[in-house]
Amino acid sequence: MKIVCETCGAPLKYYDTVSRIVRTKGHITIHVPVQRLKCPMCGCIHRNLPDYIYPYKQYEAEIIDGVVEGFITCDTIGFEDYPCEMTMFRWRSENL
Repeated sequence: MKIVCETCGAPLKYYDTVSRIVRTKGHITIHVPVQRLKCPMCGCIHRNLPDYIYPYKQYEAEIIDGVVEGFITCDTIGFEDYPCEMTMFRWRSENL
């Protein structure tokens, strides 16, 4: 399956790989390699994120989804200080 540019629709070419910090359950921080792809037509660079990472977010998608759906709150055991209440409030208001 070819990935196409969201701007012009041309097939993207591999450009490079960058490291992305992801915060997971248990206060663990991992570095995930993320491919960057470049459009040969318009020059736009796109990141090919795995399913468990949302764009512009440091926490894994499972934690964000749990907060948005109401399963994870500031009182949930294991998540007391991770993420903070303001971050949880912002995620709920963004309607991810």
